[in-house]
Amino acid sequence: MSDSLLPYVKYHENLMAFTHVTLTDGSGGFIKSNQVIIMENGIFKAIGNAGEIKIPEKASVIDLNGKTVIPGIVGMHNHLHIPGFPYVGDVASKLYLASGVTTIQTCGAASPGQELMLSENIEQGKQIGPDIIPSAPFLTGEGGNPHMIIPRNEKHLRDTMQHYIKQGIKWFKVYRNTKPEDLKIILDEAHKNKAKVRGHLCSITFEEATKLGINGIEHGLNSTSDFRTGKEYGICNGGREYMDELITDSPKVRKLQQLMIDNEVLLTSTLSIYEASVPNRAYADSRALKAMSPYLRSQYKERRKQFDKNIADSTRNKRLKRIMQFEYQYYKMGGLLCSGVDAGRHVLPGFGDQRNYELFIEAGFSTEEAIKIMTYNGAKALNRNDIGTIRAGKRADFVILNGNLKKDVSVIESVETVFKNGIGYDPKAILKKTQGRFGKE
Repeated sequence: MSDSLLPYVKYHENLMAFTHVTLTDGSGGFIKSNQVIIMENGIFKAIGNAGEIKIPEKASVIDLNGKTVIPGIVGMHNHLHIPGFPYVGDVASKLYLASGVTTIQTCGAASPGQELMLSENIEQGKQIGPDIIPSAPFLTGEGGNPHMIIPRNEKHLRDTMQHYIKQGIKWFKVYRNTKPEDLKIILDEAHKNKAKVRGHLCSITFEEATKLGINGIEHGLNSTSDFRTGKEYGICNGGREYMDELITDSPKVRKLQQLMIDNEVLLTSTLSIYEASVPNRAYADSRALKAMSPYLRSQYKERRKQFDKNIADSTRNKRLKRIMQFEYQYYKMGGLLCSGVDAGRHVLPGFGDQRNYELFIEAGFSTEEAIKIMTYNGAKALNRNDIGTIRAGKRADFVILNGNLKKDVSVIESVETVFKNGIGYDPKAILKKTQGRFGKE
């Protein structure tokens, strides 16, 4: 670890014991109280009831009475860019780590070279941040945004994908205007190279993408063009009345979700960024305002003026509830539901991940289920057996929260210490260095 990172480090010891732990281990099982966690050389050595776990004589002992421990959050839609800024990785990585996010999959890159470099720097201990599972640039069709790839032909598409595969990238993302014939090629090229494909869909329906073999779908109901009226094949068009009319537990919705589940398609929830468009809910976190550049704060204030004019409009609020219902049902039916912030507007990296937890509770998930979605499920989607739960033999990625998470949802924001690879980082020291910087890169 670089000496320049030492001011962010709170604990860096080979052998530690944590006592009086209230533990949500990421498995989805019941919260356990009065637990002991032994950590040695960055690995969980033992976890169990007080009195059953022997504390090594040379261990540094930390009393966590009144606190909650959860696994490090695995963000599955956690960009290193925001609209108008193709790269915010240096500050975003700090915000993620300070918020308890210890691993991210970026789900589409605007600056893939910088993303790869940041990932390597963090791995080598030159910078702090979560482990980064990088992405290639977005693949789309005509009408895509800057920094996205619009295939000219099959050879261009395959050559482009090979360029990023050779750099070690194993995740590709298709965007709203992708052609069905291009998705077939993308899936073929990815899968024969043991890479995966996710989609923010529109031109292609969830059903079509699932049958073609897509690995993951983003955003849920808001992007489910299957239910658009008058939609044409392969085109992002049609009416969106379904967002206000669809019965979530209707047979046609359940049939679509069961198809996705049977084909092992992961669904990534991004509730906090949708909430940012709801007039009576789109208020910035005070911590986010501190981290924003003056330019981003001014943008937020202008949006807020417009929201205030439409504060009584409940349309998007009702849609948010319907999106929640869709995701809750998918999870309860056995689908792999993950979580990510999709940072933008006034929803910042890390803070938005925490807000997702609060929204999951609002949606009806238990504390244990919400933490499982945000930790174990992400690790499962990444095929990572070393993270995601607090179990003996796994990597010591975990978060100490100041308070009882089961009793108070806001405790998810009270991050006292973030451990990654057994090193304990100080969120306050990290956040101090981000003030006014997000949106300047």
